Amino acid sequence: MQHTERLGKEKIGKLLWDFSVPAIIGMIVMASYNVIDRIFVGRGVGPLALSAISISFPLIIVVIAFGMLIGIGATALVSIKLGEGKKEEAEKVAGNGLTLAIIISLALTALGYIFLDPLIRMLGATGQVFHYAKDFIGIALFGIVFQGIAFTMNNIIRGEGNPKIAMLTMVISAVINTILNPIFIFGFHWGVKGSALSTIISQFIGSVWILSYFFSKRSTIKLRLKNLIPGKEIVLGMLSIGVSPFVMQIASSIVVLIANRNLAMYGGDLAIAALGIINSIFMIIFMPVIGINQGMQPIVGYNYGAQQYGRVLQTLKKGLFFASAICILGFLVIFIFDEQIVMLFSTQESKLIQMGVHGMRIYFLMLPMLGFMIIAASYFQAVKKAKFAIILTLLRQVIILIPLLLILPHFFRIDGVWVATPIADGISSILAVIFLMMELRKLRGMQAASKEILN
Repeated sequence: MQHTERLGKEKIGKLLWDFSVPAIIGMIVMASYNVIDRIFVGRGVGPLALSAISISFPLIIVVIAFGMLIGIGATALVSIKLGEGKKEEAEKVAGNGLTLAIIISLALTALGYIFLDPLIRMLGATGQVFHYAKDFIGIALFGIVFQGIAFTMNNIIRGEGNPKIAMLTMVISAVINTILNPIFIFGFHWGVKGSALSTIISQFIGSVWILSYFFSKRSTIKLRLKNLIPGKEIVLGMLSIGVSPFVMQIASSIVVLIANRNLAMYGGDLAIAALGIINSIFMIIFMPVIGINQGMQPIVGYNYGAQQYGRVLQTLKKGLFFASAICILGFLVIFIFDEQIVMLFSTQESKLIQMGVHGMRIYFLMLPMLGFMIIAASYFQAVKKAKFAIILTLLRQVIILIPLLLILPHFFRIDGVWVATPIADGISSILAVIFLMMELRKLRGMQAASKEILN
């Protein structure tokens, strides 16, 4: 258990580097799925096909949400159980997580096919965009079960203290997707169907690779048949921890849905394509911060379970610093190279480029503060204080952002869609600072109390 025990012994800076860098690479690779799809579809099929991929994005977010509900909840429990020295219980969590991921993924696939046409119309697709979206989603639904398995079990690999394997899994899938996308789109002329098919194949190979890891000598946690039977206490424990990122992703799906409908009303299909480009750029910046989250979670969970509160405090501070640095760097790159970034997705449509640059400059105004809020929510998940994480999530995505998206476009049209996000980011980040200040005082108090007991 050497790679697990190091969570409580090695220097925090080295641990955070060793765990976060692979996670960051892995999350960037994960984000590349949608970015690569959009770049190749935008250049190989056209702006209307790019709009169709953007229209489909809320459904993709819902699938990711269920992956986070199980995967992040299972990861936190695995880390805490290993920190407490309860390996058998950690294995039960892993087995339950796999079963739950498969059940939920199959249910989502079935529902997707039953309500495919109404879902696409609800997303706002009409005309040629509808047909492109149906072609893409109709094939992509087959890959939900592979994505669910891969996301859940890859998080557990990271939770047991093996981040490099977790990174390698995502890199393998992304490389396959990157190779197959241009072959299917430009070589075989399969259009959006080819893009969806390349994603499914890469996800299938990734899930097989991940499952093989748990039957190898490299893993601390093993998949055992007896642990695949869901237990009420374990399932509820996973769901209670994973509910915060789940709510965040579902809220994100609703946000994109409302934004797409407003953009279709005030700017047409090109405005939807512009939001698709902006969301792709956001994911490239957002995923490294999520990578730091994932690097932090096993360190925080293990040491919190082991009552080493000083190490928890160090991890939190360093995580806040690095996440903020990434967001500030992303902000600078966007505002310096805005036009060049948008032109990666389309060189033919000047109106789309102009619309994308203008929207991006408004949308990312509060990006430097966003890392603080994301790390705060992740920390509260890792220490099983889901209430605070849910409050932060709901405030940004539901309580503030959705009403703004419903109101502001009536007065400012397309600019109302762009400006709603920085307002919500600014307010929720201020509240995150307040919550974290309170938590830092508690951590220092627990650290002092543990030192007194030891003395």
